[in-house]
Amino acid sequence: MSVRMSDRGLPTMRDAHGVLGPGAPTWAARARTAIPYVTIVVALNVGFSIHPEDDWFWSLLVGSVLVLRDYAQRVWGHACLLLMGVAAVLSYVLGDPAVALASATAFAVSETMDWLVYTFTHRPFADRVLLSTCASAPIDSAVFLVLADLFTWQLFAIGVTSKCTAGLIVWGSLRWRQRGRDGALRAASAC
Repeated sequence: MSVRMSDRGLPTMRDAHGVLGPGAPTWAARARTAIPYVTIVVALNVGFSIHPEDDWFWSLLVGSVLVLRDYAQRVWGHACLLLMGVAAVLSYVLGDPAVALASATAFAVSETMDWLVYTFTHRPFADRVLLSTCASAPIDSAVFLVLADLFTWQLFAIGVTSKCTAGLIVWGSLRWRQRGRDGALRAASAC
């Protein structure tokens, strides 16, 4: 078991495989990552099913999914794969099955890539969010657009750009917060 400090300074314990152990986050902490992640996946798929003409808007929001999955994995460990499955099933049941199938397949492929990069890149959390998002964004966009029979280079570019932009924004804010904490620690230790 290794003990790591969360963004809020709370210890989280994971074994070498990222599985949560004793001292793991509470169910409330897990719900704070699982509910937004599953909800946004389902909302995107249902929204796209109802208003496919707004595909540019849905593409812009997909970037948040890839980032939310990183947060979910940070709390849930490898069990975040179960959350991906729940989101896919709910999307299939609540949305257009063809859109849900294209989306579920795209999410399964891209989220697996995101999970792999996040899991095996032993970098700070902010860097893993950026790297995993940028690795999975082109895959997600291509697979979804091809399976939904909507592929155009314009939609592909919008999708990849929006997802990577979301990753950059989160990466920048996490790095900025870390610099602020590091500065506060240096100031406190100088006293």
